[in-house]
Amino acid sequence: MRKVFAEIVSVVLQPLVIPSLVYWLVLFVVPEASSIPEPFKGRVFWLIALSTLIIPMLTIFGLRLSGTLKSIHMAELKDRAIPFSVTCIYYYLTVYFLYQRSELDPILWQVLGLITLAITGLTLVTFFWKMSAHMTGMGGLIAAVVVLASKFPTFSGLYPLIISLLLTGLVGTVRLYLNAHKPIETYVGLVFGFLVCYIGFNLIWL
Repeated sequence: MRKVFAEIVSVVLQPLVIPSLVYWLVLFVVPEASSIPEPFKGRVFWLIALSTLIIPMLTIFGLRLSGTLKSIHMAELKDRAIPFSVTCIYYYLTVYFLYQRSELDPILWQVLGLITLAITGLTLVTFFWKMSAHMTGMGGLIAAVVVLASKFPTFSGLYPLIISLLLTGLVGTVRLYLNAHKPIETYVGLVFGFLVCYIGFNLIWL
């Protein structure tokens, strides 16, 4: 039962979910963080979710069904290179699309560009070391909450921060319980994701 719970947590709070959570914060929780008109926010959010979560997930399932990927959990280091690289391509294409739409707030492509930078770093590391993608994503989420709370006084970041920290602890615990990572791989992933996104988000919202 514990293993089933741990696997559910790993799937629900997988790294591909984090960009959607960040954009949910930017578009709906802290609306002053962007200049996107209210009627268009839902469309923008679903565009981001489609290109950064749904399509990459369908690709991963496709790789599994074709036999290219042994398991969607990517327990072995060699299983991560292709899915991570393909995900990077999807993210870069989305960043380029948002960049080309000059009528949209530049915040949109800048935020995803930063996330893509973190994923690129994670992917490069993946070729020789199994840094935790889950914890990299959680570190980025914590950074987003911290920066938004510091830049926008109307956003009370205390409870979102507490929730983010609790979820991060939960994710780290289940990843270790599943023997998906060594402790150092989770710690480094968390610090890497936090530092890259903390510095980047501070530059975006100067």
